[in-house]
Amino acid sequence: MKTRIQWPLMIGLFFAIMASSCQTEPKETSLSVVPDNPDEILNYLMEGNKRFQEDHPIHPDQSFDRLQSLNAGQHPIAAIISCSDSRIPPELVFDQGLGDLFVIRNAGNIISDHELGSIEYAVEHLETKLIIVLGHTSCGAIEAFLQHKHDSVPNHIQSIIDYIKAEPEEIALDENDPHYHDLAIEANIWHGVHVLQTSDPVLKTKIESGEVKVVGAIYDLHTGKVRLLKEE
Repeated sequence: MKTRIQWPLMIGLFFAIMASSCQTEPKETSLSVVPDNPDEILNYLMEGNKRFQEDHPIHPDQSFDRLQSLNAGQHPIAAIISCSDSRIPPELVFDQGLGDLFVIRNAGNIISDHELGSIEYAVEHLETKLIIVLGHTSCGAIEAFLQHKHDSVPNHIQSIIDYIKAEPEEIALDENDPHYHDLAIEANIWHGVHVLQTSDPVLKTKIESGEVKVVGAIYDLHTGKVRLLKEE
């Protein structure tokens, strides 16, 4: 008695085996050499942002092995104070992974005592050497400030408006400047930078010695690009 060969089944099995043999385990992507200098760390993060802009992220440090290795402790290469806006997750913006960034987020990327304490912890205990105050275009907190700086809002937003309103960098701006909106975003970022630069006893000395670097930056919602601010 001859056995009939079920060709459709055999062909399907053949292609399944071929497909299986072509698959490879996902490659663990991580830093080959961890940057140790604040300027090198900044350059590394900006390279990550460039990959993000060009839609070629490598998604480093996102494996289960990486997760397990962090049980022994964390050593983030940078601390980021950013807006809580859902469109700017720092780990994606800078193409980083688990344990790479120490992130503090709130509406308007403001730095009160709570945020300052978190940054001091990152610098003093985790030995983080780079701090980025990251604002972004079309910031809702800044827009609320601009709309209600001369009145009041009967809700929780008022505390954010009051904080921004009291910033010397905002007070110094000319409201008639055609670029006032953009300048207000930058002024808020600069205020955060200045707060960190003058914070005793942990940050000021380390920043002045060059051991720790603080920079301000703006994320463009349209392009995905992070632009570093420069003091005039």
